[in-house]
Amino acid sequence: MIFKFNALYRLGAWGAAACMVVICALVALQVTFRLVDALLVLVGMRRLGLGITGVSEIASYLLVGATFLGLAYTFVHHAHIRVTLLISRLPSALRAWFEVFCLLVALVISLLLGYGLVELARESREFNDVSSGFLSIPLWIPQTVLATGVGLLCLALAEALATTLRIAIREPHRFREEAAVDDSDLP
Repeated sequence: MIFKFNALYRLGAWGAAACMVVICALVALQVTFRLVDALLVLVGMRRLGLGITGVSEIASYLLVGATFLGLAYTFVHHAHIRVTLLISRLPSALRAWFEVFCLLVALVISLLLGYGLVELARESREFNDVSSGFLSIPLWIPQTVLATGVGLLCLALAEALATTLRIAIREPHRFREEAAVDDSDLP
């Protein structure tokens, strides 16, 4: 299946990767600071007391960002876990319509989630909500990242639904071949 907005999904994947790299860098830096302090104490010197305030809070927001920004990319590359034991045994025409139904349900749920996240981010910005940890991070920032990730997933689901619906109507007997993974655009 070819996705027209694959560049957007790839951009989301790059955002997810950037979040993971920043998490790794923050944790490595924090461990390095603690190691330096431990070595200084071992040789009889005073600790420097270096550390990153709120690293666990920042890492948790980045992890959520990495998860949600990667949703669309993993969907279009068939990397989500799917239980196909039942539908793989269906005839192609019936399987195509079952896929249409499943994609429609997934799109409706994702749209509702996206709407809720957009409203949550809007309210957080309106009421100046901040996190309750060591850092006062405005909550609309991570909530906007969540809404962006779900928005990309909605776009990918809508594209897959349109393509699957076209196949189900025009050529249901070719559904198995058309729905196969297209590895031509993988990095």
